[in-house]
Amino acid sequence: MTDSAGPRELATELAAALREEVAPELGRHAGREHSGAGAGGDVTFAIDERAESFMEAFLAERAPEVAFYSEDRGLVSPGGDPEWVLVVDPIDGTRPAMAGFEAACVSVAAAPLGDGEPTFADVQVGCIIEIKSGAAFVAERGTGTEPAPALSANTDVSRMFWAYGLRGRPVRRVAEVVGELIDASSVGGGTFDLGSATYDMTRVVTGQLDAYIEPGPRMIADVPRVREEFERIGGGVVLNNSPYDLAAAVLVCAEAGAIVTDAYGKSLASRKLLGSGADFQLSCVTACTQELHARIIRELDAGIERLAVAMR
Repeated sequence: MTDSAGPRELATELAAALREEVAPELGRHAGREHSGAGAGGDVTFAIDERAESFMEAFLAERAPEVAFYSEDRGLVSPGGDPEWVLVVDPIDGTRPAMAGFEAACVSVAAAPLGDGEPTFADVQVGCIIEIKSGAAFVAERGTGTEPAPALSANTDVSRMFWAYGLRGRPVRRVAEVVGELIDASSVGGGTFDLGSATYDMTRVVTGQLDAYIEPGPRMIADVPRVREEFERIGGGVVLNNSPYDLAAAVLVCAEAGAIVTDAYGKSLASRKLLGSGADFQLSCVTACTQELHARIIRELDAGIERLAVAMR
C-alpha cells in the first residue's frame, strides 16, 4: 500500500473516482455497444470498458505497487511481491446503469496477499458507492459498517421483501427452486430483480429489503444436468456471481449484522477471492435475521429437490 494511503483510503478513493467517471454515462445508449467479453465470460459493454480503463490508469498512478482483480481485466499484478490486492467491480449492475436506473454500484474490496491464495475471510475493507446517488457503504473487518445499518427485524417469509437475479439464468429452472418463495411473498411482501447483487445486498443493510437470494451455483452442483441450460442462456458460459461481485458486499453486510452464507447455509469465508468462471462462482443468501435466513435455506432445500425431480 502507498505511504500516504492505507487500504481503506485507497479503496474509498478508487470507488469515488470510478463513480465520478461513470456517472455522466448513465442511461446513454453509446454505452450499450459490445466491446468483447470479460474474464468471467459476460459481455463487456462500452461503459464497462471505459470504467476498467480508468481504473487501470488510476491505480497505475496512485498505487502502482498494489495488485488488482477486476471483472474484465482478471488479475493484474505489479512486479515484486505486492502486499495487497483490490478486488474491483467498476460497475456492478451494468445493465441498470445503461438504462439510467439506480441499481448500479462501484464495488471495491481490499485484502492482504500472503503466501496462499486469499479467501473471503481475508477481506479487510469493503467500499460500495451507488453510481447514481453517490451513497456510500464502507466496512472494515471487526469495526462495523458506515453508515449505521437499519436492518429489518422480519422473520416471516410471507412478509418478506427480497431480491434475486435472472441475468444468464434459465428462468424456468430458477422458478423450480425459488417459485414457492415468490408465491409466498408476492402479495404480503415483495419480490424484485434489480440487476445488481451489490445493490440488492446493501438494500438489506438499509432495511429496504429483508433478503437477497441467489441459488445458481448450488443448482449446478446439486443437479449437474442443469448446467447445460445455464450455458445455453449464457452463450456457452455459466453466468452466476463471481467473487468480484460479492467481495465488498459480503463484508459490508456481515459487519452490518446481516446473515450472509451460500445457498446451503454455509459460510463463504473459505471461498477463493481471486478468480472467475464456474469454478469460482458463489451462491448467496443474505438475510436480515437468523430466523428468516433459516426459513429461506429450508425453502431452497425443498426447491432443489423439486428441480432434481423436474430434471429426471
